[in-house]
Amino acid sequence: MKIIALNIRGFGSGKESKFGDVKSLCFVERPSILALQETKCHNLVDNWLFGLWGSSDCGYVQKEMVGKSGGQLLIWDKNIFEVSSELIGDFFIAIREKWKKSGNESIIVNVYGPHDDANKCKFWDSLDKILCIDGVSWVICGDFNEVRDKSERLNCEFFDNRAKRFNEFIDRNSLVDIPLGGRKFTRVSDDGMKMSKLDRFLVSDDFLNLWTDLKVVALDRSVSDHCPISLSDGEVDYGPKPFKIFDDWFVVVGIDKVIADSWSGPMGGNQKDCVFRNKLKRLKGDLKEWSKVHFGKLDSEIETVKKVVTDLELKAEVGCLNDEERAKWLNSRKTWMEKEKIKTGMLKQKARVRWMIDGDENSKYFHNSLKRKYNKNNIRGINVNGSWCENPNTIKEVAFNHFKSIFEEHNSDGPSLEGLFSESITSADNELLEAPFTEEEIWESVKCCGSSKAPGPNGFNFGFFKKVLVHNQR
Repeated sequence: MKIIALNIRGFGSGKESKFGDVKSLCFVERPSILALQETKCHNLVDNWLFGLWGSSDCGYVQKEMVGKSGGQLLIWDKNIFEVSSELIGDFFIAIREKWKKSGNESIIVNVYGPHDDANKCKFWDSLDKILCIDGVSWVICGDFNEVRDKSERLNCEFFDNRAKRFNEFIDRNSLVDIPLGGRKFTRVSDDGMKMSKLDRFLVSDDFLNLWTDLKVVALDRSVSDHCPISLSDGEVDYGPKPFKIFDDWFVVVGIDKVIADSWSGPMGGNQKDCVFRNKLKRLKGDLKEWSKVHFGKLDSEIETVKKVVTDLELKAEVGCLNDEERAKWLNSRKTWMEKEKIKTGMLKQKARVRWMIDGDENSKYFHNSLKRKYNKNNIRGINVNGSWCENPNTIKEVAFNHFKSIFEEHNSDGPSLEGLFSESITSADNELLEAPFTEEEIWESVKCCGSSKAPGPNGFNFGFFKKVLVHNQR
């Protein structure tokens, strides 16, 4: 899946050059959906659109320009989507489509936001109305002509009240702003002095759950003053993931024996640090196998007991259950609730959030929170010498070299503790540590503290040390 959004800034009189630029973009990137803003065109003919897409296996919906500005175009691959309805608003065009492969429904909205305050309020209200549709996932993309905070503008005037309304719209509709990779800004002025992040993808939690991983990348800018932005899916493998232990594991009988048996098992090697590392590695593998046995089929086990409960309840609607069936219903329902509690607890711990009060179950909330955190914190790429790189090995190498340059010791003549301490104390030192103090040793300690005076009001209280000595000798 790949969706590309671009403010083309009008095909205009230079139609051939911008036509070829967009056609080349479609050929190289192979998008599933192409969303264009500010086309500045009237009714476009089929052959022209098919040539732009590179194939006749596409559907499209267009919004003509008003006056000398505006105009939007949304093109999609008919082999991937089946579009059931279209909607054209003042500042957007939308399609409701079904993914042929998965059968999931989504609504794709191509927006071109207004510039003035009055129309901006109308723009947010119109989007609020269509976002009320339930049961589908949402993708809103394009040029919003607005930023979320001051850092998204450079050498441009920032309006705090406009940004506040934009953020309130996102929060109100529970949308996720997927972080942009490749560039910090998506629009550059003709003189190269002003930059802004006006283009973005906003998606719903349901859309996040449809894909393993989503990333948004700003592609290279060409004839337009805006960069094309691309939303695509695809899991990136950064190697082994950190091992996690869940609190609910420790309510299962037998985990303590698994840990004890794994740790006490024989382990070859002479180096103590290597033995310790290998023991941890073996313990990790044993716990993973144990977890697969007890929790690997948790979802299917929940569905099984849930079906038993449902079947018995349906049977009870037409006739009374006997004692054996009622006991089975009670036991299955108890098992169902216990397994649901374990599943919710794991999602809660993964998401690292607390939902209202402990014990309140809302698995969807935890799952959505987890996906939001994952998309916010996930490393999708990095700029290496001015070029955007998504190769995991290169990213890890650059990160390693960065921190190595910070923490590496450059001065080899620093102090060393080598030879100052022996590996263990001698037998005589050990006996001395446990030996009682003598009166002479206490008096010598008193004198070493800085006083050679006799005991008295201005000196040390020797009587007190004598009492300590007598008590120690007892």
